[in-house]
Amino acid sequence: MSFTANTALIPIDVQRGFDYPPWGRRGNPAMEHNGQRLLAAWRQRGWPLIHVRHDSVQPGSPLSPSHPGNAFRDGFDPLDGETVVAKSVNAAFIGTDLDLRLRRLGVDRVVLFGISTDMCVSTTARMASNLGYRTVVVGDACYCFDLIDADGSTIPAEQISRAHLATLRAEFAEVTDTDALLASIDES
Repeated sequence: MSFTANTALIPIDVQRGFDYPPWGRRGNPAMEHNGQRLLAAWRQRGWPLIHVRHDSVQPGSPLSPSHPGNAFRDGFDPLDGETVVAKSVNAAFIGTDLDLRLRRLGVDRVVLFGISTDMCVSTTARMASNLGYRTVVVGDACYCFDLIDADGSTIPAEQISRAHLATLRAEFAEVTDTDALLASIDES
């Protein structure tokens, strides 16, 4: 893996609203630390960085623009001059100008992380791949939540994340961790 200034970092939905109901137990407590390391690396190099924020249109959602949960988590606020793309569905490419922005920047590879592995990160990764971007998902800079299956059993967040990352790796994206990605950047 070698990285250049044609690689954009896209943090997805790193918002406070995921600390409110109805979300359940989350996995990966290291997500914030790893995500902040990625942000620092991109900012240090001046490489393209586009923040994605979920602006829910569902009544009462903690991700609604009128709810305090719509705000970015501490340490993930965009800096002056950094772009924010607002979406209202899982995929960051639907109903937004993300693809146009990336193409205008000459981006050919995207690096994704955020919340949640199995929903918005996965959906965005699949679309990025289908749109022709070389796609990288940083698995230890994502997390998801426990889910209830059709039988009423709880599937732990860690199992959900593992399965989704494996699916992405099989077809849509290179899956890596923060240490490996940052080491690759330093070698580039």
